[in-house]
Formats: sequence, C-alpha cells, structure tokens
Amino acid sequence: MLKKHKNIMKKIALVSSIFLAPLFLFAADSTTAETLIGKLQAWVEALVPIVMTLALLYFFYGLATYIMNAGDESKAKEGKSIMIYGIIALFVMISVWGLVGFLQRTFGVTESISPTVPTIQVD
Repeated sequence: MLKKHKNIMKKIALVSSIFLAPLFLFAADSTTAETLIGKLQAWVEALVPIVMTLALLYFFYGLATYIMNAGDESKAKEGKSIMIYGIIALFVMISVWGLVGFLQRTFGVTESISPTVPTIQVD
C-alpha cells in the first residue's frame, strides 16, 4: 500500500514539474526580482485551487473505494486510509492558508498588485 502512495506522489511531482516548467523559462528573461516574485505569486495562486481540488477528489476516491468494497475488509481499510490522507491534506492546506492570512493581517502586509476592476459608465 505504501508503494502505491509513493507512485501517486511521483505522478503528482511529475505533473507539478510540467506545470512549473514555464516558470523557469520566464525567469530566464526576467531582469528584476520583483517580476520573478510576481510571476511566482501568480503561479501559486493558480495552483492552490488545483491542488485543493485534487486533494478533495482523492478523498472522494477513498470514500468510493470504501463504499464499493464494504464487504472486503482489506479494501475497505485501504479506502479508509485514502480518506484519512485526503482529510489530512485538506486540513494542512486550509490551515496554512488561514495562517498566512492571519499573519498578513497581523503585520499589515498587503498585496502590491491590485487587480483592475472593470467599470461601466452610465450616462
């Protein structure tokens, strides 16, 4: 069972490296650290919902495994284990997200990049 989880982690690392490869390409032409940090921030902001969705899907995969194999003790136990890992992953990600938000509010750190909000002019 541990070998299966290692294979899953290897696949996640491979997919992550594929998504992060353009970051390193863009970093080659960047002249300032600020632009590199901005690009890194944009990548992280894009990856956080994807990783959270993957963790949630992993939990539901474990739930489905548990329900479908309720009669088989060993497969039901494997499904339980997958659900626990999914819950732990979600808990850690949400806790880190909350901790970062708390530290930002505590120390008054704000984002330097403000989004452009479209407006409608009414005559």
